[in-house]
Amino acid sequence: MFETIFPRVRGDQLWQATLDTLYMTAFAGVATFLLGLLLGAALFLTSPGQPLANRPIYALMSVIVNVGRAIPYIILLVLLIPFTKAVVGSILGVNAALPSLIFGTAPFYARLVEIAFREVDRGVIEATRAMGGGLGTILFRVMIPESSPALVSGITVTLIALVSFTAMAGAIGAGGLGHLAYLEGFQRNNQQVTLVATAVILAIVFIIQLTGDRLTRFLDKR
Repeated sequence: MFETIFPRVRGDQLWQATLDTLYMTAFAGVATFLLGLLLGAALFLTSPGQPLANRPIYALMSVIVNVGRAIPYIILLVLLIPFTKAVVGSILGVNAALPSLIFGTAPFYARLVEIAFREVDRGVIEATRAMGGGLGTILFRVMIPESSPALVSGITVTLIALVSFTAMAGAIGAGGLGHLAYLEGFQRNNQQVTLVATAVILAIVFIIQLTGDRLTRFLDKR
Protein backbone atom coordinates (compact mmCIF):
# COMPACT_ATOMS: atom_id res chain seq x y z
CA MET A 1 0.00 0.00 0.00
CA PHE A 2 2.72 2.47 1.03
CA GLU A 3 4.98 1.80 -1.95
CA THR A 4 1.96 1.98 -4.23
CA ILE A 5 1.35 5.58 -3.14
CA PHE A 6 5.06 6.46 -3.01
CA PRO A 7 6.74 4.15 -5.55
CA ARG A 8 10.12 5.94 -5.24
CA VAL A 9 10.33 5.49 -1.47
CA ARG A 10 11.70 2.25 -0.02
CA GLY A 11 9.75 1.28 3.07
CA ASP A 12 12.68 -0.46 4.76
CA GLN A 13 14.89 2.62 4.35
CA LEU A 14 12.20 4.89 5.76
CA TRP A 15 11.58 2.58 8.71
CA GLN A 16 15.29 2.34 9.59
CA ALA A 17 15.73 6.10 9.24
CA THR A 18 12.75 6.68 11.54
CA LEU A 19 14.16 4.29 14.14
CA ASP A 20 17.53 6.05 13.95
CA THR A 21 15.90 9.45 14.50
CA LEU A 22 13.85 8.14 17.43
CA TYR A 23 16.96 6.55 18.94
CA MET A 24 19.00 9.75 18.70
CA THR A 25 16.14 11.85 20.08
CA ALA A 26 15.37 9.49 22.96
CA PHE A 27 18.96 8.86 24.05
CA ALA A 28 20.02 12.49 23.76
CA GLY A 29 16.73 13.57 25.35
CA VAL A 30 17.29 11.51 28.49
CA ALA A 31 20.91 12.65 28.79
CA THR A 32 19.88 16.28 28.17
CA PHE A 33 17.17 16.07 30.82
CA LEU A 34 19.55 14.71 33.46
CA LEU A 35 22.48 16.99 32.61
CA GLY A 36 20.25 20.03 32.12
CA LEU A 37 18.49 19.38 35.42
CA LEU A 38 21.84 19.12 37.19
CA LEU A 39 23.21 22.30 35.59
CA GLY A 40 19.96 24.19 36.11
CA ALA A 41 19.81 23.21 39.78
CA ALA A 42 23.43 24.29 40.24
CA LEU A 43 22.69 27.62 38.56
CA PHE A 44 19.69 28.22 40.79
CA LEU A 45 21.29 27.12 44.05
CA THR A 46 24.44 29.22 43.53
CA SER A 47 22.56 32.35 42.45
CA PRO A 48 22.29 35.29 44.89
CA GLY A 49 19.90 34.70 47.77
CA GLN A 50 19.83 30.92 47.42
CA PRO A 51 21.18 28.21 49.80
CA LEU A 52 24.56 27.86 48.07
CA ALA A 53 24.88 31.45 46.87
CA ASN A 54 28.27 32.06 45.29
CA ARG A 55 28.57 34.88 42.80
CA PRO A 56 31.87 33.80 41.13
CA ILE A 57 30.68 30.22 40.58
CA TYR A 58 27.27 31.39 39.38
CA ALA A 59 28.86 33.87 36.97
CA LEU A 60 31.23 31.21 35.60
CA MET A 61 28.44 28.69 35.11
CA SER A 62 26.24 31.31 33.48
CA VAL A 63 28.98 32.12 30.98
CA ILE A 64 29.45 28.42 30.16
CA VAL A 65 25.71 27.90 29.68
CA ASN A 66 25.33 31.05 27.60
CA VAL A 67 28.24 30.07 25.35
CA GLY A 68 26.77 26.60 24.91
CA ARG A 69 23.42 28.09 23.94
CA ALA A 70 24.94 30.63 21.58
CA ILE A 71 26.98 28.29 19.37
CA PRO A 72 24.95 27.27 16.29
CA TYR A 73 24.44 23.52 16.22
CA ILE A 74 26.09 22.94 12.86
CA ILE A 75 29.25 24.70 14.12
CA LEU A 76 29.16 22.77 17.39
CA LEU A 77 28.92 19.57 15.38
CA VAL A 78 32.18 20.43 13.63
CA LEU A 79 33.92 21.67 16.78
CA LEU A 80 33.18 18.40 18.59
CA ILE A 81 34.55 16.14 15.83
CA PRO A 82 37.84 15.38 17.71
CA PHE A 83 35.94 14.71 20.95
CA THR A 84 33.34 12.57 19.16
CA LYS A 85 36.02 10.54 17.42
CA ALA A 86 37.85 9.98 20.70
CA VAL A 87 34.72 8.91 22.59
CA VAL A 88 32.71 7.07 19.93
CA GLY A 89 35.52 6.05 17.60
CA SER A 90 33.86 7.47 14.50
CA ILE A 91 32.32 10.68 13.21
CA LEU A 92 29.64 8.84 11.19
CA GLY A 93 26.51 7.06 12.35
CA VAL A 94 23.81 7.68 14.93
CA ASN A 95 26.11 7.26 17.96
CA ALA A 96 28.51 9.86 16.57
CA ALA A 97 25.71 12.42 16.65
CA LEU A 98 24.95 11.94 20.34
CA PRO A 99 27.73 14.10 21.90
CA SER A 100 26.85 17.14 19.80
CA LEU A 101 23.12 16.62 20.37
CA ILE A 102 23.59 16.47 24.14
CA PHE A 103 26.02 19.39 24.37
CA GLY A 104 23.87 21.38 21.98
CA THR A 105 20.68 21.12 24.02
CA ALA A 106 21.71 20.61 27.66
CA PRO A 107 22.70 24.29 28.20
CA PHE A 108 19.39 25.41 26.70
CA TYR A 109 17.42 23.13 29.00
CA ALA A 110 19.56 24.10 31.99
CA ARG A 111 18.47 27.70 31.60
CA LEU A 112 14.83 26.60 31.38
CA VAL A 113 15.30 24.59 34.58
CA GLU A 114 16.74 27.62 36.36
CA ILE A 115 13.79 29.75 35.25
CA ALA A 116 11.34 27.06 36.40
CA PHE A 117 12.97 26.88 39.84
CA ARG A 118 12.80 30.65 40.20
CA GLU A 119 9.02 30.45 39.81
CA VAL A 120 8.70 28.31 42.94
CA ASP A 121 7.30 30.22 45.92
CA ARG A 122 10.26 31.35 47.99
CA GLY A 123 8.17 30.97 51.14
CA VAL A 124 7.92 27.21 50.60
CA ILE A 125 11.70 26.96 50.37
CA GLU A 126 12.20 29.03 53.52
CA ALA A 127 9.60 26.96 55.41
CA THR A 128 11.40 23.75 54.42
CA ARG A 129 14.73 25.15 55.60
CA ALA A 130 13.13 26.33 58.88
CA MET A 131 11.90 22.78 59.54
CA GLY A 132 15.44 21.46 59.14
CA GLY A 133 15.21 20.36 55.54
CA GLY A 134 18.59 19.94 53.90
CA LEU A 135 19.66 20.65 50.36
CA GLY A 136 18.46 17.27 49.12
CA THR A 137 15.04 17.78 50.67
CA ILE A 138 14.71 21.25 49.18
CA LEU A 139 15.68 20.02 45.73
CA PHE A 140 13.84 16.70 45.51
CA ARG A 141 10.87 17.33 47.80
CA VAL A 142 10.18 20.97 46.98
CA MET A 143 11.87 22.38 43.88
CA ILE A 144 11.37 19.55 41.40
CA PRO A 145 7.77 18.64 42.40
CA GLU A 146 6.65 22.28 42.55
CA SER A 147 8.19 23.13 39.18
CA SER A 148 7.36 19.83 37.42
CA PRO A 149 4.85 21.37 34.92
CA ALA A 150 7.47 23.90 33.78
CA LEU A 151 10.17 21.22 33.67
CA VAL A 152 8.02 19.01 31.45
CA SER A 153 7.10 21.94 29.24
CA GLY A 154 10.78 22.81 28.93
CA ILE A 155 11.89 19.30 28.01
CA THR A 156 9.09 19.16 25.45
CA VAL A 157 10.48 22.24 23.70
CA THR A 158 13.98 20.81 23.99
CA LEU A 159 12.98 17.45 22.47
CA ILE A 160 11.46 19.22 19.48
CA ALA A 161 14.72 21.13 19.01
CA LEU A 162 16.53 17.79 19.24
CA VAL A 163 14.48 16.37 16.37
CA SER A 164 15.54 19.26 14.15
CA PHE A 165 19.15 18.84 15.26
CA THR A 166 19.08 15.14 14.31
CA ALA A 167 18.00 16.18 10.83
CA MET A 168 20.98 18.54 10.55
CA ALA A 169 23.34 15.88 11.89
CA GLY A 170 21.90 13.41 9.41
CA ALA A 171 22.79 15.67 6.52
CA ILE A 172 26.48 15.13 7.26
CA GLY A 173 26.36 11.39 7.88
CA ALA A 174 24.70 10.75 11.23
CA GLY A 175 21.83 8.74 9.79
CA GLY A 176 18.14 9.18 10.45
CA LEU A 177 15.46 10.98 8.51
CA GLY A 178 17.69 13.98 7.80
CA HIS A 179 20.25 11.72 6.20
CA LEU A 180 17.57 9.97 4.17
CA ALA A 181 16.07 13.26 2.95
CA TYR A 182 19.47 14.65 2.00
CA LEU A 183 21.08 11.57 0.46
CA GLU A 184 18.12 9.89 -1.19
CA GLY A 185 15.96 12.96 -1.64
CA PHE A 186 18.14 15.96 -2.45
CA GLN A 187 21.25 14.40 -3.96
CA ARG A 188 19.29 11.93 -6.09
CA ASN A 189 16.52 14.41 -6.89
CA ASN A 190 13.84 12.20 -5.35
CA GLN A 191 11.19 14.60 -4.09
CA GLN A 192 9.01 11.79 -2.78
CA VAL A 193 11.66 10.78 -0.26
CA THR A 194 12.10 14.37 0.91
CA LEU A 195 8.33 14.79 1.26
CA VAL A 196 7.79 11.57 3.18
CA ALA A 197 10.81 12.12 5.47
CA THR A 198 9.55 15.62 6.26
CA ALA A 199 6.06 14.27 6.99
CA VAL A 200 7.46 11.69 9.42
CA ILE A 201 9.55 14.36 11.20
CA LEU A 202 6.45 16.52 11.55
CA ALA A 203 4.51 13.56 12.94
CA ILE A 204 7.21 12.95 15.55
CA VAL A 205 7.18 16.63 16.54
CA PHE A 206 3.37 16.68 16.86
CA ILE A 207 3.41 13.54 19.02
CA ILE A 208 6.08 15.00 21.31
CA GLN A 209 4.17 18.27 21.64
CA LEU A 210 0.84 16.57 22.30
CA THR A 211 2.34 14.24 24.89
CA GLY A 212 4.20 17.09 26.60
CA ASP A 213 1.10 19.30 26.71
CA ARG A 214 -1.04 16.55 28.24
CA LEU A 215 1.58 15.67 30.84
CA THR A 216 2.02 19.34 31.73
CA ARG A 217 -1.73 19.76 32.26
CA PHE A 218 -1.81 16.59 34.38
CA LEU A 219 1.00 17.84 36.64
CA ASP A 220 -0.33 21.39 36.95
CA LYS A 221 -2.41 21.41 40.12
CA ARG A 222 -3.28 25.11 40.02
